Amino acid sequence: MAELRRALVIDDEEQICYVLSKTLERIGFIVVTASSGEEALDVLRDTPFDVAIVDLNLGGHVDGLKVVEAIRWRWPAMAAIILTAHGSLESAVAAIRQRVDGYLLKPAKPDQVRKAVEEAIERRSSLQVQGVEQKRVIQRGAFFVDLEQHLASRDGTILDLTPQEFKLLVHLMQNAPKVIGPPELVRAVRDYDPEDMVEARQIIKWYIHRLRQQVEPDASKPRHIVNLRGVGYKFQE
Repeated sequence: MAELRRALVIDDEEQICYVLSKTLERIGFIVVTASSGEEALDVLRDTPFDVAIVDLNLGGHVDGLKVVEAIRWRWPAMAAIILTAHGSLESAVAAIRQRVDGYLLKPAKPDQVRKAVEEAIERRSSLQVQGVEQKRVIQRGAFFVDLEQHLASRDGTILDLTPQEFKLLVHLMQNAPKVIGPPELVRAVRDYDPEDMVEARQIIKWYIHRLRQQVEPDASKPRHIVNLRGVGYKFQE
């Protein structure tokens, strides 16, 4: 018996979710649906899939591009396909180049869906083998992070981090020595889009404070989680 695979279908049109689900179920997928970006992020927080089909123009605060970014951050091995009613995807492709594995135009025929899904999964698997996606281990100086085991250490000592603090450390280390602005850090830590810079700063400074308690020899004189006033934060060894 063939191994069952899992797919996530995200669209705010119930009929499209139904048609895509039935198409995927016929080729052996277990399908979960989400009617909004916010609902999709809740599902993706703890559950990986083989592939996601994501409507580009979801209503609400979380659109399709934000869902794709969340997939790439949380589940880098997961294939992602953009679904759109528009004939041109130039702006979307430019924005997420190397982040999606295919696209479908509405209304997509069953054979088009099947072909896009199989090609997307194959492409994502190939990228994993080639090592194009992020490594599952990160090391910067004395700091070591194992993404599979969800562990972080400094000089061989395991750090007692909450899930949010772990996400913050990983995002800073992955992007080092780049300076990351508060809105991006809030999205990485909370899967939430702050309304403005003031809110973003208020939210992230608490997590920065907590993380410094764990990673800094002296939290009052930070050496590793450094603030550039008015710009954001960066990790340095």
